[in-house]
Amino acid sequence: MQSTAWLLLVIAGLLEVVWAIGLKYTAGFTRLVPSVVTLAAMVGSVALLGLAMKSLPVGTAYAVWVGVGAVGTVILGIVLFGEPVNLVRMVSVTLIVAGIVGLKLAPSA
Repeated sequence: MQSTAWLLLVIAGLLEVVWAIGLKYTAGFTRLVPSVVTLAAMVGSVALLGLAMKSLPVGTAYAVWVGVGAVGTVILGIVLFGEPVNLVRMVSVTLIVAGIVGLKLAPSA
């Protein structure tokens, strides 16, 4: 079922955000709880990506996974860490989102 695969893929992308942000909190994997959460999110993210790839084209699945992770990480970087917000960054994030939507809408067969 492709709808299930897309749901798994989005969850995998969200877990990618968790581990990307989690890396910041691990302090080089010297803090136990953030390290465990980060490692669990890494494993879960890749596992769900693999399941989604059973039904989705590999290029589409990987690009969407990376895109969801990148967009979520940029947004949380802004919110949690005060990273810069400027026109170029926001246009770039918008282009990533447009690419994700385009891949979802494109016929896969």
